Amino acid sequence: MATRGIPQLQKLRIRYCEYGGSSATIRNYLSQSPHLLNFAKENPHITIIVKPRNGHHPYIEGQYITGQSKQICVKNTEEKRVVQVMDMLRNSSGRKITRLGGLAVRGDCPSIQGVWTPMLDFSESKPFDIKIVEN
Repeated sequence: MATRGIPQLQKLRIRYCEYGGSSATIRNYLSQSPHLLNFAKENPHITIIVKPRNGHHPYIEGQYITGQSKQICVKNTEEKRVVQVMDMLRNSSGRKITRLGGLAVRGDCPSIQGVWTPMLDFSESKPFDIKIVEN
């Protein structure tokens, strides 16, 4: 994702185990899938680092211009999920999620309509007179 025309993702690290079963999909993705090369060609501003990390589960980490980083575990997943994670990291800004506003929207003045209750069923009640008072 670009903020004011500047892509936010700087580095994309892919860490995996050369022997572990949970990294089998990542190893297959790196050796056979053309998506990583296409991703690198489409995004020349992103530095892609692929390093083995034996004895650990695989993950993909994105480092952003803001100094923040996001790390997503991809153990025992499909190649489709790996592609989704890479696209998600590229399209996110790297900022922390902050809550906007409060619980509800509150106005400055109370409602003139009043509060509804189940006792306000006018279909069964008798007609009533309306008195208009002028000041």
